[in-house]
Amino acid sequence: MPYGLYISAEGADAQSTRLEVIANNLANVDTVGFKRELAIFQARYAEETENGEDYQGSGSINDVGGGVYVMETKTDFGGGPLKQTGEKADLAIKGDGFFVVQKDEEYYLTRAGNLHVNKRGELVTHSGNKQYAVVDDSLTPISVNPTDSSWKFNGSGQLRQAGGVQNLAIVKPDSLGDLVRHGENVFRPLGEFQAVPPAQRDVAVGYLEGSGVQPTSEMIEMIEASRAVEANINMMKTQDEMLSGLINRVMRVR
Repeated sequence: MPYGLYISAEGADAQSTRLEVIANNLANVDTVGFKRELAIFQARYAEETENGEDYQGSGSINDVGGGVYVMETKTDFGGGPLKQTGEKADLAIKGDGFFVVQKDEEYYLTRAGNLHVNKRGELVTHSGNKQYAVVDDSLTPISVNPTDSSWKFNGSGQLRQAGGVQNLAIVKPDSLGDLVRHGENVFRPLGEFQAVPPAQRDVAVGYLEGSGVQPTSEMIEMIEASRAVEANINMMKTQDEMLSGLINRVMRVR
């Protein structure tokens, strides 16, 4: 494959991946506690430079670069806007920290505080089509007496009900890089996580943290990525036409 055609194809593929990431962000613009993703691009060296047969800046034909590719997608953990709902089971963490939820004996972290009590009296959060049990500081699922409507949360993340007081598990991972997006608006921690000290817990009761996606910015990025895909495809067509013309001229000479 001609080198220019290869670089254009790589660019179109990278921008297509970026479009997919942006489209997923826009699809979750109203998802509680959603964190937007970013496609991180990396420039390639020419193959000879990658293999150590040449070096960057040599000025040779190999010093033209090798296009770009999507190295990884990263999550922007910036806080979303708080929206008042007035519901006593709606919680939003101010500042750092995550709620801990459980599903199939595994623990996950989430910023989605749209909690409710199910028919069995379990405090759960809806994530997509699944229910995750909300746990306390001892990582035990929290239960609420369904016949007692006086239960409530306070600004420290404590659940107060007739049976006593339970602290919601609010934790921080050692590094945000240890969190892997699991889907369903939850993250799987790859490393240890630590409880946020009680004095540092700040929970807004009757509020939800909105999505971290800004629709206008995402739409601008989508337009940019779409045009970049189109430009690379046009370059591929141009190079293909040039190659076809060259072959036709060579064949006529013969």
